[in-house]
Amino acid sequence: MHEDRRPILLARNRIEAAIRAYFAAHEFILVDPPGLQRSPGNETHLHAFATSAIGNDGLGETLYLHTSPEFSMKKLLAAGERRIASIGHVWRNRERGALHHPEFTMLEWYRANEPYDAVIADCIEMLRIAARETGAARLRYRDREADPFAEPERLSVVDAFSRHAGIDLFGTMNGEGETDAEALAAQMRARGLAVPAEFTWSYLFSRILVEKVEPNLGLGRITVLDRYPAAEAALARRAADDRRVSERFELYACGVELANGFGELTDANEQRRRFMLEMAEKERLYDERYPLDEDLLAALPLMPDTSGVALGFDRLVMLATGAARIDQVLWVPVAERLP
Repeated sequence: MHEDRRPILLARNRIEAAIRAYFAAHEFILVDPPGLQRSPGNETHLHAFATSAIGNDGLGETLYLHTSPEFSMKKLLAAGERRIASIGHVWRNRERGALHHPEFTMLEWYRANEPYDAVIADCIEMLRIAARETGAARLRYRDREADPFAEPERLSVVDAFSRHAGIDLFGTMNGEGETDAEALAAQMRARGLAVPAEFTWSYLFSRILVEKVEPNLGLGRITVLDRYPAAEAALARRAADDRRVSERFELYACGVELANGFGELTDANEQRRRFMLEMAEKERLYDERYPLDEDLLAALPLMPDTSGVALGFDRLVMLATGAARIDQVLWVPVAERLP
C-alpha cells in the first residue's frame, strides 16, 4: 500500500516546499501555534478532541486539541505581527470519510492592513503552485475537473443559491441580516425540497448548500463563493455596503471546498455575543459546549484590520494528484476503529 502511495507522498512534499517558498518570498513569518488550547474554537458544528493536563499538584484540567490555529495566530497579530502563516496539524472529531480525516494539515495565514482580496489571490496561487509541482494541467476529483490557470468564477452566496437551488436567500432575511427559518422552509417546500419537522435557518441553509450548491462549484474552473450571510459568518466582519452579508469566502475546485477565509472581526463584544450564540446552539444540538478564550477576546481590540484564510492542505494535494481519498495523501493515516 505504501509503495502505491509513495509517488503521491513525494508530490505532497514538493507542494509543501513550494508553498513555504511562496510564503518566504512574500515576507510571511512562519509561526508554530500550540495544538493544546483551553478553547478549541467556538463554532456549533466543529467538534474537538479533549484531553486532561495533569499539573504538578496532581490536579487535572481539561484542554483540547485545536480545530484551527486561528485563536493563537490572532493573538500574535494583536502583539504586532503583520504577515504570518502556519502549516501544521489540526484535529476535528466526528469527521472521517473520503474528504475528511480526524487529524489533518491546515495552511492558515493572515495579512494585517491588507484587503480581503489579497488572501483570495493567495489561495488561487496555492492551487496553481500545486498544479505546477505535479505537472497537472487540471485539478481532478473523481469525475470532476477544474483548470487552476483559468480566470476564477466569483459568485456571491445569494446568487449561487438562486442559480443552483432556485432559493431567494435575501427573501428570508431582514435588513440587519436576521433570519426567518419558516420563510426559507416555505421556499424549499415550493421547490420540492424535503424539510424536517424541526429545523433552524442555519440547518436549512447548510442542507441546501451541501446538496444543491456545492456540487456545482469549481467545475471547469475555480469558484470563489463570496459574501456569506452574516448569520453564517461568526468570525467575519460585515460587508461595508450590505449588513445582511459578511466578508467571508470559500474556495472550491471540482466541487470540493478547499479554503475558508474572512475579513476578520475585531469587535470583542460582538465576537463574544456570536460565540455565546454558537455555543448555545451547540449545547442544544449536541449537549456540549466549549469555554471561550478570554485571552483572544482581550486581544481582538488590539488587532489591526486583518484578512485571513485557512486552506486544507491534504485536499489540495488530492486534487493536484487525482487521489480519490484523503488517506492516499497522508504518510500514515490514523487507524480506523476495528469492526
